[in-house]
Amino acid sequence: MQFWQFMFVPTILFLVIVAPIWITMHYRSVRRSSQSLTATDRQDMEELLATVDKLTDRIGALETILDADHRTWREQTDRQPRGEE
Repeated sequence: MQFWQFMFVPTILFLVIVAPIWITMHYRSVRRSSQSLTATDRQDMEELLATVDKLTDRIGALETILDADHRTWREQTDRQPRGEE
């Protein structure tokens, strides 16, 4: 029983002082690491954005061509039922 009496005060101090600080610092570091992107993540993101820009330009060009050649193409695709794609 004397061992438990000896460990009572350090245990209480640990639970009241050390554990909350430890938990706070742990989750703060997790949040910081999840908020920042690595260099490879940034590079991948830039490549994806460049691809999206290219695809947007291509879609615009295709719509312009279709508007010039087939003026009613938008109405034809809007009337098409979902199951017949």
